[in-house]
Amino acid sequence: MTVTRPLLTVHQLVAMQKEGRPLVIADCRAGSADDLEAGRRAYVAGHIPGAVYFHLEEDLSGSEREHGGRHPLPDPEVVAAKLGAAGIGPGVTVVAYDETGPFAARCWWLLRWLGHDDVVVLDGGIKAWVAAGFSLTTEMPAPTPQPFVARPRTKMVASMEEVLHRSPEQVVVDARSAARFAGAPDPLDAKQGHVPGAVNRFWGDNLNPDGTWKSPAELAARFAGLPGPERLIHHCGSGVTACANLLAMAAAGLEHGRLYVGSWSDWCSWDENPVEK
Repeated sequence: MTVTRPLLTVHQLVAMQKEGRPLVIADCRAGSADDLEAGRRAYVAGHIPGAVYFHLEEDLSGSEREHGGRHPLPDPEVVAAKLGAAGIGPGVTVVAYDETGPFAARCWWLLRWLGHDDVVVLDGGIKAWVAAGFSLTTEMPAPTPQPFVARPRTKMVASMEEVLHRSPEQVVVDARSAARFAGAPDPLDAKQGHVPGAVNRFWGDNLNPDGTWKSPAELAARFAGLPGPERLIHHCGSGVTACANLLAMAAAGLEHGRLYVGSWSDWCSWDENPVEK
């Protein structure tokens, strides 16, 4: 079965399951800053049959430090061991899902950063699965461990220094809401505003009201006028929702540039970095 990357419909997923293709379904639901365990509780209460769980803080991110942002990249060897234990390895397709889009997109980006390209995001997430009439389960999976070798692609990542000293031809795309971009009060970060010269493309505008992703043409229109990937850097609050913009551009058939993983939470941790409102 041919799958249109990087998004997969519920019925395509069911067809893949019937074909018996090597497949790992990854539940990436996450909570909020006030309740980091909400995603795990939701998974325990009911998930797509066979799905393993990846925690945003524990599995898809590294440890927070003074600099580097709230969701820095995990150690490649540490996360490789977790992915292998979850049954991910050569020839295995990973289908990531959540409820709203950005956490599954972070998983999609992370796996590709580690060298595993056979990964897609379930269009519409768990809500689309339930809406299509398919059931959830509380049964925990028992995956067969696979060898996962991490091969980080350093060119997918942009550093704070590269953002700070970028050329006039390079464009920073901020995925946060228009209010946060403009400098509205925000308890998540010590400073409000945006990287000087950045443009705003709110990640949530990639989605339809039902949580599915907009058409390739609609997504392409959202990012029209941006430069080529070698001059494009994406960021957000902490390197998560920016992945939704990267995914949207990929779904539109566009080359999408690099991710500044530390994003605003890293940028504003450096006192000398300029802020624009």
